[in-house]
Amino acid sequence: MELTILMPCLNEADTVAKCVHKARSSLARLGLEGEVLVADNGSTDDSAALAEAAGARVVHVDDRGYGSALMAGIEAARGRFVLMGDADDSYDFGAIEPFLTQLREGWDLVQGCRLPAGGGRVLAGAMPWLHRWIGNPLFTWLARWWFRTPVHDTNCGLRAFRKDLALRLGQRCTGMEFANEMLIKASLLGARITEVPITLHPDGRQGRRPHLRTFRDGWRTLRFYLLFSPRWLFLMPGALLILGGLAGWFAASGGPTEAGREPGVNTAIVASALLLCGYQSVLFALLTKAFAINEGLLPMDARMARFFHWMTLERGLVAGGITLIGGLLLLAWTTGLGWSPIATDTASPASLARLTAAAGTLCTLGFQTVLFSFFASLLGMRRR
Repeated sequence: MELTILMPCLNEADTVAKCVHKARSSLARLGLEGEVLVADNGSTDDSAALAEAAGARVVHVDDRGYGSALMAGIEAARGRFVLMGDADDSYDFGAIEPFLTQLREGWDLVQGCRLPAGGGRVLAGAMPWLHRWIGNPLFTWLARWWFRTPVHDTNCGLRAFRKDLALRLGQRCTGMEFANEMLIKASLLGARITEVPITLHPDGRQGRRPHLRTFRDGWRTLRFYLLFSPRWLFLMPGALLILGGLAGWFAASGGPTEAGREPGVNTAIVASALLLCGYQSVLFALLTKAFAINEGLLPMDARMARFFHWMTLERGLVAGGITLIGGLLLLAWTTGLGWSPIATDTASPASLARLTAAAGTLCTLGFQTVLFSFFASLLGMRRR
């Protein structure tokens, strides 16, 4: 079988039969060997019966959620290609030919685009202004920037793809962020992705709110983006904090000020805090990326492969141990000066305080490095 047209369904009695009829008409008109599959996600109305009566095959999915319904539907699909779309009559299942054409030409995933940036069209009343002008453009921009996703409408629910690709993605998201997860993972795996313009129609359901909840699902999508990108969640903020800490230490070590006072014990303390927080954040970025690769959430990339090759437990222990011992020696020296009556003529209290802050910072950095080395080595065992 060449094509499965898959529709997730939850109480879509107003529209599901109409969508099934349009999909079956397209299959007949194009002479395709295909099926219409409805993944019913616990409907309490007559949706499942109406879909079957219209000629669809229905699978019942107990686990709740948009993503759960689609994952079960993809598993049950008999077609080599799968085209998915909502059963609320907002997508035109009579216009599936461009998707199939692109799949036959060798593309792995063909994304529909509702927005004008990709040639799409949104009919009056089809999309709330907050989604059209803020939500969808923002998430699309982030996906293009952070994950190099080559589309102009990441949230569009009408798309077609190779079933074997979808199974390789190993998706986890059970909610509305499923659509973004599919695109991002496909991009990271190097799948061939293109898009075709579509027209979005007003929701055909009567007297019922859409399943999408603007702020709840928007937050879940943003949260997924952040968790799926350790670079922007941990690495970049950590690098900025480290730079701020180094700049603070440079300022704190600059000698007397114009007013004759020594700069900044307080500056040194703040700089140390920034440096430690930044270093911890960078370590979290590396550990999160390693964990995500081990769990199959992210693919292995060349930089992480080099990291696992270079980052051995022994090297980490040596680096952390040297830093820790250096900090302890400096701490012992500054503490000894502070107790010595001779030191009052050679070192000011502010200088001793800055040296003590530096010693404590080195001790903490060394200890963090030792702990990180053990954890990173544990995560890297499956790669060696």
